[in-house]
Amino acid sequence: MSKGTKYLLVSLPTSISPTNDHDEALTALRSGVTTDFGTVTPFPVPEFKIGTLDALVQQADELAKLESSCEAVVAKVGDSLKAILEGDESKISQQKTVNDKPVDQYLRSFTWNKVKYRADKPLSELIDTLRKEVVSIDNDVKQKYNQYNQVKTNLTTLQRKQTGNLASKSLTAIVPPSLLIRDSDYLETHLIAVPSQLTSSFPKIYETIAPWVVPRSAQRIDSDSEFTLYAVTTFKKYSQEFIHKCREQKWIPRDFKYTEGGREAEAKEVEKVAKEEKKLWGEALRLGRTGWGEAVMALVHVLALRVFVETVLRYGLPLAFVCGLVKTTPKLAKKARNSLDQSYSYLAGNAFGRDKKGRITKDDSSTSADMQAAGHMGDGGDYSAYVCYDFEIN
Repeated sequence: MSKGTKYLLVSLPTSISPTNDHDEALTALRSGVTTDFGTVTPFPVPEFKIGTLDALVQQADELAKLESSCEAVVAKVGDSLKAILEGDESKISQQKTVNDKPVDQYLRSFTWNKVKYRADKPLSELIDTLRKEVVSIDNDVKQKYNQYNQVKTNLTTLQRKQTGNLASKSLTAIVPPSLLIRDSDYLETHLIAVPSQLTSSFPKIYETIAPWVVPRSAQRIDSDSEFTLYAVTTFKKYSQEFIHKCREQKWIPRDFKYTEGGREAEAKEVEKVAKEEKKLWGEALRLGRTGWGEAVMALVHVLALRVFVETVLRYGLPLAFVCGLVKTTPKLAKKARNSLDQSYSYLAGNAFGRDKKGRITKDDSSTSADMQAAGHMGDGGDYSAYVCYDFEIN
């Protein structure tokens, strides 16, 4: 969905219309919001199996926590998609669909998914199913993304070895095997990367920084814009001292062991890891796209359950209510709520009053505390005369 969109899920008793008619009540809801502050579409909520009052109060609390969990998973999967697509917002928005629909279209044409979440099941079972599903989505996406990220890191490391400077890159394709002493019991060849600004002094002093450096053994192998690579021969007995003294001079000893066919093996390894990275990228993208859509679907179904439970607690039985989805913006959402408050404050009984100018005055702090304890406070901590939940999906 586009940024800057906010939704309100509003449930009102059908008694707001003179005839107690569902369609008339929906029209009244639209009038309460007005097109200045948002647009209203029907949001059908099934009737579920109702347990005891105590169970409903507990389920209201569980659903509030589950909504927060769903929002967190939607955000985390969204972050994974952002990383996989390197922050390309146009590509990211293309992946963020629910049932192959844009989020706004899915919400405005919402119907309860009776296949995944059977409405004839007890509320407690539906809540448990949704909770397990959200945990599973989170774990699956996280595992695949971490797997992709690890291989991507490995590939970056291998590629850096192919393209870096002489102090860090692979030397397999640079050092001729003929320069290396490999079968001597006494002598050893060292490869030293000397910074460009120190190359003029290197030939003058390398023989004297440690004992038993073979005179005039330094051979220039290659250079780049930052370093020059030399091969130097020493007696093995003094190799460690020579390496230590090189580091003191800010020369960089390179650890290198010649392997027959090493150049070809390195190229094959890069190719192999590149193929694996590309494969995992596709898998992580597909799982991220599916996971995001499923997480949003779970969130919306949790919201529908919250509306139902709060509707029963607020308006009682027999159930006769209308639920609408209000599409608005963060700036207009408060005005939409205020407009609804003006129209339906009477549903709160004595909780709302009016001042001399007819403006609504909210209940005092002690009443608010009682309402919050009973689970009748909105997400923002303000008591509302009607059932209303606001949310954003980005």
